[in-house]
Amino acid sequence: MVNARTALLLVDYQVALCEEGEHTRLPALAAQVRTRDVIATASRVLAGARAAGVYVVHVRLAFDPTYELRSNRTPRWDAYPADRAMLVDSPAAQIVSALAPLETEPVVIKGSVDPFIGTSLANMLAGNGIRSIAVCGVATNLAVESAVRHAGDSGFAVTVLEDACASFSPAAHEFSTGTILPMFARVVSSDDYLASLA
Repeated sequence: MVNARTALLLVDYQVALCEEGEHTRLPALAAQVRTRDVIATASRVLAGARAAGVYVVHVRLAFDPTYELRSNRTPRWDAYPADRAMLVDSPAAQIVSALAPLETEPVVIKGSVDPFIGTSLANMLAGNGIRSIAVCGVATNLAVESAVRHAGDSGFAVTVLEDACASFSPAAHEFSTGTILPMFARVVSSDDYLASLA
């Protein structure tokens, strides 16, 4: 079965990043997620991938109480321990309910932008015979781009689902999907991806 060698990687669809409300950490990103209807699109993709037997992996950014598992040590990330933000069990760090993982779907917890760094993601994919991955999530020009670059350099065939991604502004998203990501992956619509699974 061809779909058994493919994976769907859902990156950082978390309450603090994707939902507007008391737990919002990045309001501009959450607003773009709403404007682009990203969660509904990703939900449709997830349902189609599950039905087609695609290996589904969820990724979320979260920290232990010491923040020592944080692998990104750049100053920009100092705000997480300072604010006690994105603790692993906090409401803000959870995956949005519309995309909640099934018990059979692995959830990779990362401490950096790139979901391959400091995690077992690459080994999980290789161990399941995965040769190609589709990536969607937020933010397009950060976690999605990092995942795509790493996956491409690791020998995977990569597809990006453009309409299931969002960034902090339309310009940031469009530059990433129009200029950067096509150098490392196929950039397609969710409809085209779902059609390819049929």
